[in-house]
Amino acid sequence: MADPLPHHARRSIRPSSVSRLATSLLAPNPGPMTLDGTNSYVLRAPGARGAVVVDPGPLDEGHLERLAAFGPIELVLLTHHHGDHRDGLVRFAQLTGAPVRAIDPAFCIDAAPLVDGERITAAGLEIDVLATPGHTADSACFLLAGDAPHGSMLTGDTILGRGTTIIADPDGALGPYLESLQRLRAVGRGSGGHVAVLPGHGPVLRDLGDICDEYIAHRAERLDQVRAVLASLGADPADPSTVSRVVDTVYAETPAAVRPAAEASVRAQLAYLRAHG
Repeated sequence: MADPLPHHARRSIRPSSVSRLATSLLAPNPGPMTLDGTNSYVLRAPGARGAVVVDPGPLDEGHLERLAAFGPIELVLLTHHHGDHRDGLVRFAQLTGAPVRAIDPAFCIDAAPLVDGERITAAGLEIDVLATPGHTADSACFLLAGDAPHGSMLTGDTILGRGTTIIADPDGALGPYLESLQRLRAVGRGSGGHVAVLPGHGPVLRDLGDICDEYIAHRAERLDQVRAVLASLGADPADPSTVSRVVDTVYAETPAAVRPAAEASVRAQLAYLRAHG
């Protein structure tokens, strides 16, 4: 993804404690698709010697070295395969010697792929794995149920700290994404309190259940807009030219830099409508 800052202009970004168990280190890769940059997370229980890193981020030596300094790193987890989250993965594994686990075996290093529903024990923590396909086929979220006061969920790009995420056809799919949001909402509602959202981009959010409600409502509104455009244009959702016509109307104010992402999102919406009516 785009990085508007030349290498010499990148600044050291201080780590920020975002919960009792998590520290965030912002990667120096801001851009239209990455907001302020990618959030890399360091997880450890109080008093634990080792740490778990979630999403090492881009291949930026300074950023990776700052992450490695939290070591020893026991384990690296990946929320999904997009480059702004995993381009630094191999280099970070070299720096730390830590195994890497992801849903997709292609991105695992010296470790088995993640399994939906498994509980990982590392750095004094219990981390529950939730497969949450939709943004990508290999998207995963990680629940820290023991994080005070009611737990926290690391969501990668499935939920962002600002705005909404892109569902980019063909790797992304709207049907699985809506199911993933329903699943995350159930976790938030079943916690007995506010589960914090630790997103891959943007600030921490207070309530997982509420943000899932907002995301689901937003997707329903977008689908209604697309249906209305299709009806007004008499357009065939299976016609490739329909994508551009829908973007021109529904995403009329989208900057040129992110229009390809809007087109990919519309393709996913049209595919969903073809499947669901």
